[in-house]
Amino acid sequence: MGSDRLIYLPLGGAAEVGMNCYVYGYGPADQERLIAVDLGVTFPDMDTTPGVDLIVPDITWLAERADRIDGIFITHGHEDHIGALGLLYGRLNAPVYARAFTAHLGRMKMADRGHQPTDVSTAQPWPETVEAGAFKVGFLPVSHSIPESSALVIDTPVGRIVHTGDFKLDETPIVGEPFDRDLWASVAKSGVRALVCDSTNVFSPNPGRSESSVGAEIERLISSANGMVATTTFASNIARLKTLAEAGKRAGRSVVLLGRAMRRMVTAGIETGVLTDFPKVVSPEDAQDIPRENLLLLTTGSQGERRAATAQISRGKFLGFQMKEGDTFLFSSKTIPGNERSVIRIVNNFSELGVDVVDDSDGHYHVSGHANRPDLEAVHKLISPSMVIPMHGEHRHLREHSKLADAGGFTSVVAPNGAMVDLTGNAPKIAEYIETGRDYLDGDVKVGALDGVVRDRIRMALNGLVSASVILDEDDELLGEPWCETTGLAEIGSSGAPVVEILEHDLGQAIGRAGRKTLTDDAALEDIARKAIRKSAMSELGKKPEVSFIISRLA
Repeated sequence: MGSDRLIYLPLGGAAEVGMNCYVYGYGPADQERLIAVDLGVTFPDMDTTPGVDLIVPDITWLAERADRIDGIFITHGHEDHIGALGLLYGRLNAPVYARAFTAHLGRMKMADRGHQPTDVSTAQPWPETVEAGAFKVGFLPVSHSIPESSALVIDTPVGRIVHTGDFKLDETPIVGEPFDRDLWASVAKSGVRALVCDSTNVFSPNPGRSESSVGAEIERLISSANGMVATTTFASNIARLKTLAEAGKRAGRSVVLLGRAMRRMVTAGIETGVLTDFPKVVSPEDAQDIPRENLLLLTTGSQGERRAATAQISRGKFLGFQMKEGDTFLFSSKTIPGNERSVIRIVNNFSELGVDVVDDSDGHYHVSGHANRPDLEAVHKLISPSMVIPMHGEHRHLREHSKLADAGGFTSVVAPNGAMVDLTGNAPKIAEYIETGRDYLDGDVKVGALDGVVRDRIRMALNGLVSASVILDEDDELLGEPWCETTGLAEIGSSGAPVVEILEHDLGQAIGRAGRKTLTDDAALEDIARKAIRKSAMSELGKKPEVSFIISRLA
């Protein structure tokens, strides 16, 4: 027993926002029985991950120990916590547990990827628990911006861990369960070894506001607007969707859901019973017969996603709907860091159309789903753990949260992705570092971040591409002229001549100067060709393009 240890290992979600994946283990070193908490995604952008569909955590370390995993626990249904479930499940094959609403979403994700939906079990809220190897895990209700969010109460042979998941202290959340201070206090009464805690809003100095505080302002805006009104928020924030839809209904507007995720979330909320009395919606087809000034559109894509409804309607038409001068578009959401440029592009698109855009810069139309700094302090005091481990946030958030814990008299450690923390002693300590990273879903296949696929795509985007080919005869002599084709490069260079002709000429000259030894060696010939093409392109265009070179030899 003395050689057993309790470990915590973030594989995603620590020192970044999104892609949450955490591991807990107990047992002899390197032989621990394990549980995983959350399997989330993060989203690509055109600057760093062009063409990529989704980004998931690199779970190689965990997958190599799949025979030691006793359960996967999903805290709530946001994509950055559940989005990779179907994508990664085949490498883990452990039972999955979640509360009813989250389990409903999880089963859809499993079915989408060809797994058995029945591998996801519905767990009841605390004080019910699930036994998973050395652990007993309970789902402790907490308020967040999606229904049935839960912290996890993880009982181990050496003490209790409270893993908060995403949370806020909201006692009137509209949809979902309110924060129950007495319930959380009862969990802490027997003592808590470690509080592993959300750090997202550690820099926000004021106490968090309730979801119920935004309804009146939203209703006032929609009621006073002329023309058509459209609004976007996170599709998973069905409490906000209900607030928006009710405001539209009271303003005499018919509500239309635009975007697959929006419809899917509302349907899931109704089917699982967490969303009641949602105003009646009309289909996009039926809405075409309703006067524009009597419509409220709820659209997906609050973070500027190019293919979502918001971006498409800002570029012209979407499912027959078109925004016009005098219409109003409301962002009832916060822009996640890194998405600012995409959102601003959409705002400018609307501006060119004469649409009045309203955002949340004044705080009237959105409240965060995460605990602010005073709320984090309150939870530290309420739980009174032996140690606080910050998670869910960029590195600066983790570091600031650790300072906050230290100031409150709690031991703490900054543990970014890959830092395995030993929780067994009186203070947390880094036991070792695990190699972590991210994998990309690129179309229908998964590629590693180090595979070079995305790197090459970025290089082509920045520098263009030259495809070239030559034919050599039986004597390894150039047969005819080289052939070149450019992609993503100007047709006419600085000399005023067609770039392709110059590249073909210079490539032919380089091959003509090559010795027989080079001409018989494909690798050496390719090296000469690449250098010649890039030198020529640099002279004509000021660019060193990527080169694809094909050698054909006649037998």
